[in-house]
Amino acid sequence: MSLGDYNRLLVPISEQDHIQGLVSASVTLVQYSDYQCSTCGEVHQLIKAIQQQANDLCFVFRHFLQPQIHPYAQRAAEAAQAAGTQGQFWQMHDILFTHQQELGNGDLVEYANNLGLDIPQFLQDISSQIHIARINQDIKSGLHSGVTAAPALFINGIRYTSRWNIEQLMAAIMTASN
Repeated sequence: MSLGDYNRLLVPISEQDHIQGLVSASVTLVQYSDYQCSTCGEVHQLIKAIQQQANDLCFVFRHFLQPQIHPYAQRAAEAAQAAGTQGQFWQMHDILFTHQQELGNGDLVEYANNLGLDIPQFLQDISSQIHIARINQDIKSGLHSGVTAAPALFINGIRYTSRWNIEQLMAAIMTASN
């Protein structure tokens, strides 16, 4: 494996990824992220803004937890996955980033309730930890592509290494779309 490989997304997008937009879009943005990471929260806002502007964009979210510094990240990721099994991954995803300071168990149940999820099912999914393997798969795919910390972005398979601001990120997306 050459050093250059560490700037490439080595695990292709698949059916099990969380995807917004068409996989056939001219630009694919893959984000590795952690719900408790404040920079990830800022990048989440940037991506939301870019999705408003870029019409031919496929966005893929993958978990990349950093439990040693973000103790609530895993439970939050499990909550997002549990909401996903009830068709509400993206709704829970947005709530978790909006409320990064409130990710305790009671908070997660409140968010699930606000989304109208089946709460006994939601709690069962989290207590049985059925989503951990799926979350770990995302982390492994990130490590395989050289990700060492969240947030990490790949634009059309190439690691984005510029500043986290709308102008530079949008410019990189525009360049990738040509």
